[in-house]
Amino acid sequence: MNHSLSSSSIISLKSPGSDTSSVCSNSFKCFSGSGHKAGSSGMENNKAKILVGDNGYVLEDVPHFSDYIPNLPTYPNPLQDNPAYSVVKQYFVNVDDTVTQKIIGHKNSPRGIHFRRAGPRQKVYFEAEDVHACIVTCGGLCPGLNTVIREIVCGLHYMYGVKKVSGIIGGYKGFYSRNIIPLTPKSVNDIHKRGGTILGTSRGGHDKSKIVDSIQDRGINQVYIIGGDGTQKGASVIFEEIKRRGLKVVVAGIPKTIDNDIPVIDKSFGFDSAVEEAQRAINAAHVESESIENGIGVVKVMGRYSGFIAMYATLASRDVDCCLIPESPFYLEGPGGLFEYIAKRLKENGHMVIVIAEGAGQDLLSESINSMDKLDASGNKLLQDVGLWISQKIKDHFSQKSKMAINLKYIDPTYMIRAIPSNGSDNVYCTLLAQSAVHGAMAGYTGYVAGPVNGRECYIPFYRINEKQHQVVITDRMWARLLSSTNQPSFLSTKDVIEDNRDEEVHQEHCSDDNLVNKEISYT
Repeated sequence: MNHSLSSSSIISLKSPGSDTSSVCSNSFKCFSGSGHKAGSSGMENNKAKILVGDNGYVLEDVPHFSDYIPNLPTYPNPLQDNPAYSVVKQYFVNVDDTVTQKIIGHKNSPRGIHFRRAGPRQKVYFEAEDVHACIVTCGGLCPGLNTVIREIVCGLHYMYGVKKVSGIIGGYKGFYSRNIIPLTPKSVNDIHKRGGTILGTSRGGHDKSKIVDSIQDRGINQVYIIGGDGTQKGASVIFEEIKRRGLKVVVAGIPKTIDNDIPVIDKSFGFDSAVEEAQRAINAAHVESESIENGIGVVKVMGRYSGFIAMYATLASRDVDCCLIPESPFYLEGPGGLFEYIAKRLKENGHMVIVIAEGAGQDLLSESINSMDKLDASGNKLLQDVGLWISQKIKDHFSQKSKMAINLKYIDPTYMIRAIPSNGSDNVYCTLLAQSAVHGAMAGYTGYVAGPVNGRECYIPFYRINEKQHQVVITDRMWARLLSSTNQPSFLSTKDVIEDNRDEEVHQEHCSDDNLVNKEISYT
């Protein structure tokens, strides 16, 4: 772990000798308010813990045991006697190190929003023999789940001497309807080489009272929850109930989504593996299409609301002629439409490859199919198969209207992609996430998600993860890079660009530091 303090994105609020976890110095103002209304996330009781300093400095802090349980004893961190850390110049992160959310600024820019830096602290709030940790995985599969499980178990054992770690079987409902299994470094030693999750998973099953009752009855005092935005909303509710009961129980989230749609953090684990695997399908589609006259390869990848897998796989492949994502509306017929572009590419190259995210074109599909707005157990809208639909639309158009003979091959690798083991890059990333979560839990932080911001691991409050979804900005340079790579039309009118820019300006104004601090803040 790199403990260097030379990065300009890291700021220390107080002197290095401080061992206070949640008390503000005289030069800063502490607020605990309902600044981030949870209307969009469904968490009515969640209060923002905000610290405001000079020059527009804002720290969106995470809860700590000392916020609601007084006079807790602390203990020296055992890492100081760990031989593995003897070569590290600085064992511990300064308790007040923070990481800025935006690293690009101007001469007179405010310092902006910061998050608490992750890492080991000098004092811990648990002794090893008192810890009973548990791990649960929820939602869909994703490369790297087993790696995170392994590294939490090994991190607790080898860094802090924790021997009692349990696995919750089958997602949230496993807390009250299934048995738990013991997890040891030996039992998890090779699981990172497998896809899926050894603990099993499920959607839904979130019964707050039953879950917290089970945690209390089993004597669990550290809960590590691995899952996406829906899972972390549930984690936030569990934390609030634990806090209401005054329990000394950590709730730590590790964000998981193959779609990379979790906000604030740089990226989600498993995303790199998914992009790498998606290219295999794209390469197969390219081989099929170029091997026959007027060949078209259509590849559907995951991306319910965010098209990051499709966009990055397209950019990495360089064999794709058209990429369709949920954030960029498109139309089929007429000048500048998809059909016209397909005909143009076939005349020029004799073949083409189309990559489409599963959430793209759902508005067009709903118009032609009277689909019901049904939801799955996680509250996500059930999507129609846009890959099959668009493949049939292309076939019908060219056989009936264009009279051009085409040969279309449709490949759907979505569930193959999410079932693979994580690649080397994701394995390293999963280790950082897991160890950051463990360090935070031992230091008494709770109600947080561990994740990187500008390349530095941070503790991020649940409400920031749950307030919105991370999506591709189609007026950004990355999307422009894709358009220049594929030479596809943007399918945007001038009016669309103006409206998108206006929405972005409104969002930035809504998230400005002054607006954040002035929202209905109540003093503690």
